[in-house]
Amino acid sequence: MTLDHGLNGDIATPVLTRGGEAETCADPSAVMALFADSAQTGGAFTSYRSTFAEGANGAPAHFHTRAWELFFVLSGSLQVLLGEEVTILHQGDFLAVPPGTPHAFRAAPGSGADVLCVFTPGMDRFDYLRLLGQVTRGEEPPSRLAETSERFDNHYVDSPVWRATLEASA
Repeated sequence: MTLDHGLNGDIATPVLTRGGEAETCADPSAVMALFADSAQTGGAFTSYRSTFAEGANGAPAHFHTRAWELFFVLSGSLQVLLGEEVTILHQGDFLAVPPGTPHAFRAAPGSGADVLCVFTPGMDRFDYLRLLGQVTRGEEPPSRLAETSERFDNHYVDSPVWRATLEASA
């Protein structure tokens, strides 16, 4: 492979993760294939794929202080909270959520969703995704997520709009 110069002038090398070789982790809402974490990309980005079962809940309302979160819907439909509005993304739709914007997501009612997620700049999200699985399986207490909010730049917030959306589809 050819070496190229990264954004900061350092030598960057390509990152290749074969789909069948990607580490996977799961929680009750999704199976995630972990493609490239911050350490592999020199902090440029983190990327993984989330596959949600029909109508499965995803992330509750939260925001990031440092990173953009990018979503590309590969198939199905994803229901998303953006600030105070709820919208549905369909196959082929792309969404970029800037830092400080409260957001949440889940498979749209009556649909599954297969979504490519990217954080930029990158952060060590894989450890967060692993922890999330441990919490949902009862191996770690939910308080561990709150304890790591600064490390993973994942800050949960209350959203009456999102609560109402979830209650309406229950």
